[in-house]
Amino acid sequence: MNEQKICIIGDGLAGLSTATALSEAKIKIDLYTSNNQKNKILNDNRITAISESSYQFIKKKMNIKNNFLVWSCKEISLYFEDKKNIKNFLNFKEDKKNLMHIFQNKKFKKILKKKILDKKNIRLIKKKITNINFKEGLVLIDKKIFYYDLIILCTGVHSKFYDQITHGRFIEKNYNEVALSTIVEHESKITKASQFFLKEGPLAILPFNKNSFSVVWSVNNSFFNKNKKFLKNSLVLKIKLLLNNIKIKKVENIQSFPIKLNLKTKYFKNNILILGDGLHMVHPLAGQGFNLVLRDIKKLGELILKSSNLGLPLKNSFLLEHFSQSRKPENIILGLGIDLTHTFFKDRKYILPFKKIILNNISNFKFVKKISKIISNKGISI
Repeated sequence: MNEQKICIIGDGLAGLSTATALSEAKIKIDLYTSNNQKNKILNDNRITAISESSYQFIKKKMNIKNNFLVWSCKEISLYFEDKKNIKNFLNFKEDKKNLMHIFQNKKFKKILKKKILDKKNIRLIKKKITNINFKEGLVLIDKKIFYYDLIILCTGVHSKFYDQITHGRFIEKNYNEVALSTIVEHESKITKASQFFLKEGPLAILPFNKNSFSVVWSVNNSFFNKNKKFLKNSLVLKIKLLLNNIKIKKVENIQSFPIKLNLKTKYFKNNILILGDGLHMVHPLAGQGFNLVLRDIKKLGELILKSSNLGLPLKNSFLLEHFSQSRKPENIILGLGIDLTHTFFKDRKYILPFKKIILNNISNFKFVKKISKIISNKGISI
């Protein structure tokens, strides 16, 4: 059998993670990246949170250990706003285990790229792919044709190539919201992660070292447009209110991202697969987005390694069908579950009395905490 080759398009978190994890199968991988990524990476202040099981996968399959700078968190607190009061309704705490690991995207990307450059079976190619032939499984670059046994699209939320795979088969919802993201440097003691369900929208505090944390605040479009010129002041006032007049040294420029729900129901066509944010985009309130991506990569890696060890071809096989059947149920159920959580916490007067009853008593139901911790850590096994 001829030597098999995989093409990965896109060098965001999903593309770099996929290339690093799949290199274990000893199959040749071409990772295509555009030439204009450097400034985007330098200006990217986003933070990502992953579960303990996802972190163990990164350590084992991607061989990222002590040099991977993470903030390991053993405590998470949840709050909701009732009139002018902020009430703590649920706490998760571990003495020995970690509940969450938090890292800066740009540092993680830098580490992954360094590892990829050291891999003999991965080529990093700075070329723009102008077209893909879905029938033949080939890519076109500068009028040259390249054939691959598997093509993986890690090209973000929007891509002209997705339509040829999905044909409009997806679950979509426009939240009419914007995620505001920034980094806050401080002189206070902030060690735990916090999620505040506020009238304006959910706000997360994610520490990634002893003097810095990330803020992700989801607000509706009308609030965003009305306060566009004063976003930093509004955010600082809100943080000081929530964290008891914390001593803030610096707040970086605020980045904004539109929020939508998009769950693909068609994952592949022939030997071409969608992976990453293009496969499932969920609301950031639960911090599960990249966990879903890593679970997809883990399953795909298992299937490719198994096929490789058995000497089976990747192209024209049932591998992508097996991957889709394995991952689609959890991705859709969790995506819709996060959407339901978002709906529950929205500021709506007619459900407020029921919401208050539930939240004031939820800590008494230990099975709720147990199930929540399992799902947040390992997802749903179906």
